[in-house]
Amino acid sequence: MKDVLLQMVVPIDTQKGRIPFADCGIPAGFPNPAQGYSDYIDLNQELVRHPETTFYARVAGRSMEDAGIGDGDIVVVDRSLEARSGDKVAAYVDGGFTIKEFRVDESGNCAWLVPANPKFRPVRITDADDFAIWGVITYVIKKMR
Repeated sequence: MKDVLLQMVVPIDTQKGRIPFADCGIPAGFPNPAQGYSDYIDLNQELVRHPETTFYARVAGRSMEDAGIGDGDIVVVDRSLEARSGDKVAAYVDGGFTIKEFRVDESGNCAWLVPANPKFRPVRITDADDFAIWGVITYVIKKMR
């Protein structure tokens, strides 16, 4: 399970975490130079529903890149949500952490952690594994350059 590492990131202090925000819907077409910042945004208020059980983590690895979760991105992980089949999760398996898509086998006998990169193999989870879901990924903050 060494294909993805998680580096925990503490949420921003809400008093200092205000960032200028253009709440006008920036068009992906012709720019309008008259539009400017209209307010401030606190990303913790936007991205964190359950502050007591939420953490940020930096992604290191490429196993989820086809799902839009890439090396260097930051994920918002909510530990209060129960994982459902199809959710992207931060999980602990046999001594290591990973980010994968959680899928429950139709028979109910096992679960799978499925990568979103064909270079990596799915991981079958059974009762014999030391396994825990640390949380459900609710947002991805993309690193663009």
